[in-house]
Amino acid sequence: MFRLKSLLAGSVAGVMLLSGCTTTDPNTGEKKASHTAIDAGVGAIAGAALGGLISSKHDRNQGLLAGAAVGGAIGGAVGHRADKQEAQLREKLANSGVAVERHGDTINLVVPGAISFATNSAQLTPNFYASLNQVAASLKEYGDSSVQIVGHTDSTGSAALNQQLSVNRADAVVVYLTAQGIEQTRMQALGMGPSQPVADNSTSAGRAQNRRVEIKIIPREARDSTAQRQ
Repeated sequence: MFRLKSLLAGSVAGVMLLSGCTTTDPNTGEKKASHTAIDAGVGAIAGAALGGLISSKHDRNQGLLAGAAVGGAIGGAVGHRADKQEAQLREKLANSGVAVERHGDTINLVVPGAISFATNSAQLTPNFYASLNQVAASLKEYGDSSVQIVGHTDSTGSAALNQQLSVNRADAVVVYLTAQGIEQTRMQALGMGPSQPVADNSTSAGRAQNRRVEIKIIPREARDSTAQRQ
């Protein structure tokens, strides 16, 4: 049993070393585990578990090691692609007002209402075009992903009006990206109205933060994994 654990630990460690263990936060300078390394480690563990299950009693160690190696390689590749796309989007969208966030392997682009839509309107503002063009270019380069466009509003006005407005704004983004050559089948438009505030709706500053569009870029592997768990 001890030898088995040592083999598995060594395999996981090797995969993570090959994938690169740390990255530097461009905003804080803080060293932290890279998403590539994290995904490689998670993939190695999952692959080892599967390899152990499907192998016979006599070749269990080999099954664990093979599963860890394959799972780590797949997980590391997913994380590396997301790391690379995230870095490019941060560079291309710098000073645009669009915030680039990372949640696991999902990249979330948060577009404030001030640069996306006029008040009570679902018509894209010209200031939004350049950012959406950069997003479209990234989606073309990294084609193996799905995209959720989610509209959010503040709580001013009726809930029904805000719900429809959030849907119309998400739909407008889908229409624009489709015109830029992104397959509509990759995209899903959702409207959340005022139901998911990120700030206090009782203040003008808070309401401004809540009026936003989020563009979530989800790798195929992460999407498939989520679907399998449901």
